[in-house]
This record gives sequence, C-alpha cells and structure tokens, in this order.
Amino acid sequence: MRNAGTKQQRAIVALLCLIPTASTLSQTQFLETLDERLRYSSGNGLFRAEINGLLDAEAYYIDGNPPGLLFSDDDLLFSPRATLFLEAELGKHLYGLVQFRADRGFDPGADENGDARLDEYFLRYTPLEQPVFQLQVGKFATVFGNWVARHDSWENPLINAPLAYENVTIVSDVTAPTSPAAFLARGNKPDEKGAWLPVLWGPSYSSGVLISGVVNRFEYALEFKNASISSRPTVWDATDLDWENPTWSGRVGYLPSPEWRVGASASHGAYLLPSARGGLPPGDDLDDYNQTTVGVDLSYAWRHFQVWAEAIAASFEVPTVGDADTISYYLEAKYKWTPQLFTAARWGQQFFDTVNDGNGNWVKWDRDIWRAELALGYRFDRHLQTKLQYSYSRQEGAFQQGEQLLAAQVTLKF
Repeated sequence: MRNAGTKQQRAIVALLCLIPTASTLSQTQFLETLDERLRYSSGNGLFRAEINGLLDAEAYYIDGNPPGLLFSDDDLLFSPRATLFLEAELGKHLYGLVQFRADRGFDPGADENGDARLDEYFLRYTPLEQPVFQLQVGKFATVFGNWVARHDSWENPLINAPLAYENVTIVSDVTAPTSPAAFLARGNKPDEKGAWLPVLWGPSYSSGVLISGVVNRFEYALEFKNASISSRPTVWDATDLDWENPTWSGRVGYLPSPEWRVGASASHGAYLLPSARGGLPPGDDLDDYNQTTVGVDLSYAWRHFQVWAEAIAASFEVPTVGDADTISYYLEAKYKWTPQLFTAARWGQQFFDTVNDGNGNWVKWDRDIWRAELALGYRFDRHLQTKLQYSYSRQEGAFQQGEQLLAAQVTLKF
C-alpha cells in the first residue's frame, strides 16, 4: 500500500509543475500577430469572421472518490483541452458561432481515450438596430442563472462549478426506481455519474430556440430546448432526443446600476430518458415526471472587487417516490490585488428535503453537503493565465464523495 504522505507530495509537485513562470511562458507576443491572421473582413465590411480559442491544461489531486463531475479511478487526473470558436457576422443583423472542443470528455476524465465534438453551434438574428429582440436557433448554453455566462476557463475565477451545477444527486434519468427503498439505497453508494444527475449539468449545451433582448434596464430570455437543464452531454444535440418532452427555461434580469445585476430564472420539463420508460408504473409516460427549477441570482462589481451569488431550488418527480426537492446556494467573490494577481473564494451548500420511505417514515432523500473553495490566480498578460485551487467539502454521514480537492489550471487564450 502506498504511503499517503508520499502520494500527496507527488500530487502537489505534479500540480505545481503546471504553473508556468513568467520568464518561460509569458512571452506570448506571437499571439498578437496570430490574432490578426485569424480575422477576416470583406472589403465593404459586410461579412466578418474570426477564430479564437482556449488551450487548457488541468490537473486534479482527488481525495478518495472523485467529487462533482470529475471522472477518475486514480488520485491524480490530468485533463488537457483545446477549444476553438468560429464567430461570423453578416451585416448588422446576423451572427453565428461554432464551438469545437477536443478533450478527455466534456467533463474531465469522462472519456479517457479522448473526444472531439461541436459543443455549440447557433445562428442569432437581431432584426433591429438595438438588441431589444433577438432570435437564436441551434445548440447553446442555458440562460438559467448567472454562472453559465462566465463558465469558461478564462472568465471563471475558480476552476470548477458551484454545487448546483455539478454535485451529483441520486436522481437518475436512465432508470426508474422500483420502490422508495431502492431509491434511498443509492445514498450509500459512490456517485454513479453515468446514471445520476446534478440539478444543472454545467452550462447545459442542449439544442433549441431562444428569444432574448434588453429593454432599458431590463433583460429577458426564454428558451425551448430538447432536454432538461440537468441532462447529460450525450443528449444535447438536436438529433439525440425526439423532442416529445422538451424543456422551457427562462430568465429575467434587472440592472439597477452599473455595479449591480439581479435576476430570476425558472425551468420546467421532463428529465427522464427513453431508457427509463420500461420501468415506469403502468399507464405512466416520461412527461409525467418533470424537473421544475427556480432560482435567483445577483452580481456586484466595484473597482477590484466582484461578488456573485445564486440560490436554486429544484423538484424532481421521481417514479414510485414522489417529489424529491433540493435547494442550493453559493456565494463567490474575487479580488484583484494587482492587474495580474487575484484571489477567489466560494462557499456553497446544498440541502435535501424528505420523502416517504414506503413505511410511513419521512427521511432525507440525499445527503446535505457544504463546500469551501479558495483559488489563487495570476494573469501574465491577455493571453496567459494560471490558477491554483483548494476545495474542502463535507457531506452528512461517514461516506464522503471526495473530501479534499487540489487543482491547477493553465489557460492560453488567442
């Protein structure tokens, strides 16, 4: 058996090796020239196109079972990722985007042999001079909440997502529990991430139609998608599901001042996949079991200080069980000590309501969890950034789904 201290030392050394020194990797002058070469504009300016991207290298030291949406059987997980964006504009009214990614799965380690796919592709039409109304069609991130708008590695002050966007619950989309006892028994097992769901699966790049706009200090967005906000990446393409059980999601926001933004979100739709149909009670179908989610969010920015917060409540209608309710929140802050150096911290909790265990007793259907996270980041220039993060979480009960997590990330932006 390997010595625990030695394993931790090796992990820390491996993580620190990802953090470049300014003298060796901050020389990104060639990227300035590359930026110009990756832009095109027609002679009359009617058509414009640009390619940009992110190259990420991430490493995680995992204490026990991997938490959240990390997939690994080892203590140390290395996850490289290349993301390319093709943006194009035709006149003032048409905008399109395609996002291509190559990595070890949409979530770190989900496909250890590697994967390449289109995560986003959409066309947006803005008929008026001002964006009071926009129509968007394709595959794109959900409008729910305020974390998704800053979820990529360059904008996210931390490396991972808040609890609601990655903490795996015992609710399954692929199988229906045969009884309340069978459902509750899942709580004693390590997360089965191929069968269980979080409240939101990261940015939820499902497919559909979006109408949105900004009117004075108000913003609105309403989307009609092929899959729920908790759905897994394998069903996000428009051809993956038959559109019989779509999901509606929306958000309204208010900007009372340049410093403050507040918003409210809601989502409703079936979350079970066709594979679960055979296990449903006689006469029931997939659209009898929905996920209903509501949330409020706010953000504040003043000089070198930024704060974000969300509170999200979700209810899953679970076959043979009833309503499984949960509520989660997080508080996140970032402070820039210098133009290059910043610190970020996040505190989050998720609580679970009770369900009837089939014997007349009401018990919590999953285990409450809290998590504290601290990150240190350094942006060498507008092309290179690195982050180091430590997370500590605690769940009710003796069994822990990853208590400590140490992560490092290097991002090259062009």
